[in-house]
Amino acid sequence: MTAAPASPGAIGTAPEPIVLQAYLGELDDWVRARRAELDELDAAALAAQRGAEVASDMALSLALWKAVSDRWQLMWATWDGGRVGVTERTKITTLIWGRLDGTLPTQSLAVSLPEACRLSDALAGQLRTTLSLVPGADAAAARIKELRAQLERVRDQVALEPAIARDQPVDRLAGLLQRLADVTERAQRGADVGGLLGPLENDASTLERDLIVGNARRRDARDQLASARELRADLLARAEALSALAATCVRTVDPSPRYAVPDVEALGPIPNTPEALAPYLTRLDRVSQALTLAQQKYADALAERTQLLDLLEAYVAKAGALGIADRPDLADSERRAREVLAREPAPMAVCRQLVSTYQTWVDHSKESA
Repeated sequence: MTAAPASPGAIGTAPEPIVLQAYLGELDDWVRARRAELDELDAAALAAQRGAEVASDMALSLALWKAVSDRWQLMWATWDGGRVGVTERTKITTLIWGRLDGTLPTQSLAVSLPEACRLSDALAGQLRTTLSLVPGADAAAARIKELRAQLERVRDQVALEPAIARDQPVDRLAGLLQRLADVTERAQRGADVGGLLGPLENDASTLERDLIVGNARRRDARDQLASARELRADLLARAEALSALAATCVRTVDPSPRYAVPDVEALGPIPNTPEALAPYLTRLDRVSQALTLAQQKYADALAERTQLLDLLEAYVAKAGALGIADRPDLADSERRAREVLAREPAPMAVCRQLVSTYQTWVDHSKESA
């Protein structure tokens, strides 16, 4: 199971470019690995006819993955290949530590990107345990090591609990630590601890998830004004990043979506009374939804060009395997398709037709070979 990378800086700071570059690369790896892992877990649940049993956790896991993936895309657009100054680096940390909205299943779960990653890690671990996909006794040492790291994260989360409500999570953590110590001692004596590790991993993941969700909900209920400020700053950063994404899309493909980027400033300053704050938060949520929709449309338009390039490469590889890639008709068709796909903007209707034409040439040449 892939663990999320440590997030750099804090909101309002501007980490060094090399730090942000490393983080964005690691987060990209995490997003790809987590999607593959969720697909594996979903397939295992369906094969075992246990889809209904894990449906809610799977839905939340997919929603968290989508929220993190979308946020990474905005950070990557802001990164702009490393052409970033202090302003852009500060916007990236705002995107990292701001609330994730728009794709989460409920607004009461207002988490930052690092919290969403940790919650996703905990849920994936719980799903693996539930579906009995964790390796057997030969991996006991590695599982014990992962449990130690997880309980250290839980210890950090417990410290964030209000003093008046800290006793119960402290007791639960103490119980888990005692069980881990017992399992470790048994493993060192050569005992088979596979039957003990599964329930312990499940309980640790449940506690970590409960603490993360509880902390997020408590923060949201405690200070709506702070949430509004955070969301507004986040929307401003998302809107600017989306403008960069839209400009890239318009420059790259034709036709390109023509969605207007919402003007967050037009909402006016944040009110300071509960009566006015609730409708203001509603308007912010609507802007968030509009940004999410526009981002998806621009991303889909860019993705189609990438998919056509990949499809052309696959056909070229097929032609090469058949020994017909150098035939004049195929070579000319490939050259023309690549030339049009490389244009800025690339005419997508023509690109589709040219890739389809190359495929037709491959099929025709194969039959006549």
